Amino acid sequence: MEPPPPMDLVQLIENVLSPIVGGINGVLWNYLLVGVLPLVGIWFSVRLGFIQFRRFPKMISGLVRGTGDDNAGISPLQSLCTSLASRVGTGNLVGVAIALTVGGPGAIFWMWLVACFGMATAYVESALAQLYKRRDAEGQYRGGPALYMAHGLRKPWLGAIFSVCLILAFGLVFSAVQANSISEAARGAWGIEPVWTAAILVALAAPVIFGGLRRVAKLSEVIVPAMALAYLALAGWVIISNLTEVPAMLALIVRSAFGLDQAAGGVLGGLAVALLNGVKRGLFSNEAGMGSAPNIAASATPAPHHPASQGLVQAFGVFVDTLVICTATALMILLSGALDTAGGDGVVLTQQAMAIHFGGWGPVFIAVALSFFALTSILGNYAYAESAVVFLRGGRAGILLLRLGCLSMVAWGAFAKLDLVWDTADAAMGLMAMVNLIAVMLLSGVAIRLTRDYDRKIRAGESSPRLDAADFPELGDTIDRSIWTAQKTVAPVPERG
Repeated sequence: MEPPPPMDLVQLIENVLSPIVGGINGVLWNYLLVGVLPLVGIWFSVRLGFIQFRRFPKMISGLVRGTGDDNAGISPLQSLCTSLASRVGTGNLVGVAIALTVGGPGAIFWMWLVACFGMATAYVESALAQLYKRRDAEGQYRGGPALYMAHGLRKPWLGAIFSVCLILAFGLVFSAVQANSISEAARGAWGIEPVWTAAILVALAAPVIFGGLRRVAKLSEVIVPAMALAYLALAGWVIISNLTEVPAMLALIVRSAFGLDQAAGGVLGGLAVALLNGVKRGLFSNEAGMGSAPNIAASATPAPHHPASQGLVQAFGVFVDTLVICTATALMILLSGALDTAGGDGVVLTQQAMAIHFGGWGPVFIAVALSFFALTSILGNYAYAESAVVFLRGGRAGILLLRLGCLSMVAWGAFAKLDLVWDTADAAMGLMAMVNLIAVMLLSGVAIRLTRDYDRKIRAGESSPRLDAADFPELGDTIDRSIWTAQKTVAPVPERG
């Protein structure tokens, strides 16, 4: 008996997963996260004196300094680019289009609001990841929510739960999401069948993934800024060319956010739909509070040598992702009129908008840009999951299984239906976020003391404030005190057993 064709297997998987995924999303998004996420961001913003706004210049200065003599970590710029590699992808080009189609223009307003408050949450989780980081067997910095749960809360079992969720979400499901978007874009621009897209993606991703975290960071440092600047240059041209219409589009976004305008395209609008889709797509895009970016934030050598400085760098990543790139995509779609007339969905809508602005080569550019963004997202997602495997002590065998699983999900994602892939991503993301938000709230007192220490030293005129573990005796052995010293030191690389 011959095995069923690949598409039949895909359909069988989808029929089994759909009701399970739908039930999880119903509880997480309709009752929990849509309220919890904004409230956590608001609470941290108030308690930290809106640090995401008053320390905005420090976000920039923290990127341009080197790591000095400490080679145990990657640079702050590499850390930001790797986190942006995960953030800047389908959420910016596809997620925005889906938010507009389902929730109307008002969904963009809620994406903005979630990002503004989410910057504070992103700051806290990444600062905590820096504080509780450790050196791995090769002397490289590793950390993230799993470590601040294991050491800061002294609950390693919670860190293990989070790590499993992270591997499922970022190592597996989100890779399928990115591959799905590349497949749709390639088919729309060049008519390439999914089977060829899957083969090409696996061939491109495999050498980098098997090179580990540092190879991912080096590649991201080159590709992400180049593609982001090229995309923003085109968006800037569209906005300048239609400058007189931009105020009307911004007003439409605000009115629709509060249900004052019917959502575009005849779909259900109103405040509830716009809010729900704005929060969901906003979190998927900027990842604030999800616990993903802290994994790469902990791998950096901060400059200056204070956990708060790396927290600010990752808060800047949320700003770039949502308030800059997502806004550019939304304005290009709204200014084109494609939302009312084209009838596309997902990346197809973005391509249709670009065709209106730039003619035949517009969809091709989107396909190329999305392919690069989504490919780097696959690599960035893998980097997060690798840290989780290290925490779970999976060893080389565990990392090998992760790499093979990630590549398998890339191949599956090229064939799967758009709705199921995104719904599965929402479920995995929601589970991760809930576990992480509980942890950061329990450790909020530590984050506040860290911020006060950083602010005090800045006010005292220190241009490069360092965290001195001696100032935090209450943390005991929960942190590696050889890392956080008043004077610059380089700890020896641990011996390998």
